[in-house]
Amino acid sequence: MNNWNRRQFLKSAVTTTGSILAAPTIIPASALGRDGAVAPNERLVMGVIGLGGRGQYDLGIFMDNKDVQVVAVSDVFGDRRAAGKVQVDRKYSNKDCATYRDLRELLARPDIDAVLIATGDNWHSLASILAARAGKDIYSEKPMSVAITESRAVVETVRRFARVYQCGTQRRSIFRFRFAMDLARSGKLGQLKTLYAEKAPMGEEYHERTLPPEPQPDRDVFDWDLWLGPAAWRPYNKQYPTRGFWSAHLDFSGGAINEWGSHTADLCQFANDADATGPIEYEPWEGTVVAHYANGVKLIFEKGVWPLHVKFEGTKGWAYVDDDGNLETNPASLKAVRDFGKGYPAEDHVRNFLDCVKTRQQPISHAEVAHRSVSVCHIANISRRLGRPVKWDPAKEEFIGDEQANRMRSRAQREPWQI
Repeated sequence: MNNWNRRQFLKSAVTTTGSILAAPTIIPASALGRDGAVAPNERLVMGVIGLGGRGQYDLGIFMDNKDVQVVAVSDVFGDRRAAGKVQVDRKYSNKDCATYRDLRELLARPDIDAVLIATGDNWHSLASILAARAGKDIYSEKPMSVAITESRAVVETVRRFARVYQCGTQRRSIFRFRFAMDLARSGKLGQLKTLYAEKAPMGEEYHERTLPPEPQPDRDVFDWDLWLGPAAWRPYNKQYPTRGFWSAHLDFSGGAINEWGSHTADLCQFANDADATGPIEYEPWEGTVVAHYANGVKLIFEKGVWPLHVKFEGTKGWAYVDDDGNLETNPASLKAVRDFGKGYPAEDHVRNFLDCVKTRQQPISHAEVAHRSVSVCHIANISRRLGRPVKWDPAKEEFIGDEQANRMRSRAQREPWQI
């Protein structure tokens, strides 16, 4: 047999009637979903929008799931696009990953089922809305928005187009945080009294600060206009797109309260069974903000110190949990004797999203939940910026008898980036 050539093989396969015997079809096990692989028709085809440090981290987690196939990446930075393609192609041992400067080109692809959005905060809402309109399911990094009306628009768009949305507030899916929240929800701490939500330890926050103009790069190197997106136009300066600057600039982010409050206020909302509502009164207090729920629970935004943490206090005890793996309770008997792990990994949160894409159920940080949590941060910011107390109607999502505060629920958006 080893000495046979192709002509001899074909000749031997011919019967006396002149027909060719059917040769067995060899199908790779990967195509059938055997040997731990996932059949192609069971894979979720994904695109990635935003490839900074967090985007690269999330991308790696998504690709570690065998039922995910990433086929395209998009970023306004040319070097990030190139790095993203290398990361994807290396994972799949091919050169198939497509790259796009403009996210709209990626979203126009009919073969993409879902997208990971890991842009700067300024783009989270609009990118999610464009993705939903394009029929894609969405995993978007936090914070969900930089204005109350923008995250509400995400909720309505996701609902209208029947999309699955997960916000990257992954601490909801980490066991030690869930353990502490369940202590609060179960009544084991007694009646809840005070919740502590830490804000990030950031320095000065800027609002409408403009830097001196500098020569604008070629669009393929860095697309300045697309990076600005819905934010007010201003001349290019290389410092704007650095995280240390834009994350403190209130035209592009929510500052210190949104940065960590998107996690910590979110955990407090869950602990207080307030996922569909929020506090009704906010007041500036000693450089931070205190909020009050209708059920009498008080929420305090603490001045940020590492590690990120939350604390829930009730009439019978308290629970404290942080990113360093610490979980403390009073009384101590409430604490389970086990290793809760450190850090804030996103694997379980990503898996929850992927499973919900398949079942069409709501993920743990779905759009309404994320909107309510980030709204707590936005309202706290508004109270702080006004320097006075504000009253909020969670049902109508408006400030009570406060025209000035109501105008701050939204921001002016630059053409053509209208939500």
